[in-house]
Amino acid sequence: MELILASSSPRRQELLRAAKIPFSVRPSNVPEEPFPGETPLQFTARLAQEKASAIWPTLTRTQDVIVLGADTIVVVDDEILGKPVDSDDAARMLRMMSNRSHQVITSVCVIDSHGRDVRSETTVVTVNELSAKDIAEYIASGEPMDKAGAYGIQGMASRFIPRIQGDYTNIVGLPITLVCGMLKERGYL
Repeated sequence: MELILASSSPRRQELLRAAKIPFSVRPSNVPEEPFPGETPLQFTARLAQEKASAIWPTLTRTQDVIVLGADTIVVVDDEILGKPVDSDDAARMLRMMSNRSHQVITSVCVIDSHGRDVRSETTVVTVNELSAKDIAEYIASGEPMDKAGAYGIQGMASRFIPRIQGDYTNIVGLPITLVCGMLKERGYL
């Protein structure tokens, strides 16, 4: 049996490697735009399914594989914060999260010959008050530019996060405990 990750995300790959889960990568190119009226949870669940579903038909039916798709978002006051488009956008997002809590939601979809399964994990993250200097220095590091919500907890932003409620790996980009449970149910682990 083979696990195929439908993502080119280095963070997801690092998390799977750290958990000693063998996989190969086949990135899917799915537009990441919410539909009108779609809730954050519906949005991530749909994207996780679309990413896995984009890879599934390319496989031969003789292959014994599981395709794993995932999507992670940051949510503040029901607003989805994707990856910043520029430095000003990153600063806006960081100001929104300053001195308050927000949610990180990751949905995971696995598809195999027995069907598909979609599940989600939500983690609450508390951010300290960020000064204009904190925000400017963080943006100057370049770290926030390719991350949902304009931060990566595993890097410099860890200075600003005193508390999380839930799965740490979810914030990094893939809730490993949830994924392991789903893979065990399919006999992969």
